[in-house]
Amino acid sequence: MELAYHNQFHKAFPGDKANVAKQLWLHSLLDLSPEEILRGGRRSIKESAYLPTLHTIRELSRPSLRDFGLPDTHSAYLEACRAPSPKAAYNWSHPAVYHAGRAADWFFLANNPERAAFPVFREHYERFCERVIEGEELTQPDTPALPQESTTPLSLDERRQKLAELRRELDL
Repeated sequence: MELAYHNQFHKAFPGDKANVAKQLWLHSLLDLSPEEILRGGRRSIKESAYLPTLHTIRELSRPSLRDFGLPDTHSAYLEACRAPSPKAAYNWSHPAVYHAGRAADWFFLANNPERAAFPVFREHYERFCERVIEGEELTQPDTPALPQESTTPLSLDERRQKLAELRRELDL
């Protein structure tokens, strides 16, 4: 950070303050691996012209959704809302979108404005994204197939006989 944001770094951390800041950052980033911290630093340098905060580095250290083939949250929401029925037969960009839509309830998503439905979807989608990032493989939805055997309709006499049986059972 000192090399990439030289002037900003020295203005924010003059003299001995740099050592105190480094200690704070060290203790605050202990739960992250060196690779994650490097990813955050590199992304910060690519994406921001300003010296990042500790919070920003923590956020940028997390793998991006694109790294796992996941669409961003709002694109996933739009896909879930626009997918035709039957939902299981739709070609989803990622299974997490389908599972989040199903968890948020398709009817709820279709019948509520975005300001109400998006936060619910986002909560479910982020949970499924975390599972994917942690290595879980989500399955594509199963589309139930029609039965192979087809039955022939009953004849007129057989239908009358079934109707008579139903009337006896129901005392009609």
